[in-house]
Order: sequence, then C-alpha cells, then structure tokens
Amino acid sequence: MTETLPSCPECSSAYTYQMDALLICPECAYEWAAGSSSDHAAEVLDSVGNVLSDGDTVTVVKDLKLKGTSSVIKVGTKVRGIRLVDGDHDIDCKVPGIGPIGLKSQFVKKVFG
Repeated sequence: MTETLPSCPECSSAYTYQMDALLICPECAYEWAAGSSSDHAAEVLDSVGNVLSDGDTVTVVKDLKLKGTSSVIKVGTKVRGIRLVDGDHDIDCKVPGIGPIGLKSQFVKKVFG
C-alpha cells in the first residue's frame, strides 16, 4: 500500500492522515474532502464585486464604529497590505491610527493602480 496523501492546503504540512472521507492535518487541524481541489478558498469580493487577494490596497466605504471604543474608521481610509482569512470578518489588516483589526469585505473597495 503505497498511497501518498497530499500536503495540507492551509499550512503545507506533510503529516496529513485520512479519516473516513476527510483528510486531516494534525498540525493546524484543517479538514478537507479527499477529492477536492487544493484551492479551497472561495473568492472574496469587495463592496462592488471586485475580487480581493492578499496584499491588496482597499478603502473603507462606510464609517465603521469600533465596538468597545469611541474610535471610528472614517470613509476613505486607505488600508494597505490586507490579508484574507476565513470567518465572518474576512480581512485582517492594520488600519492607520487604529492598529490591527478584522474587517468585513462588504465595507471596503479595492484600489487599482
């Protein structure tokens, strides 16, 4: 039995194992279907339908109040070097004057050029 399992699409670990119909990574606990493609992430779209990717620059399209503080991220705030993540807030970034924060893609617009 010389079956070789694919590396984990999340962390690239070679220590994956199979349990029933799923492949599992013991290092990051990611699970995926054995027959699925390695491109598991769905496209993340901004407020106008542009596809976002890691490293893009976006602008905020709505004033965003930060829970637990009196701070507000103003319309037009430019955020550079975003990182896409899974979850409700699908963008991790550093907002100038605020710091590290998670944003929803529906409140940003991709900046071109």
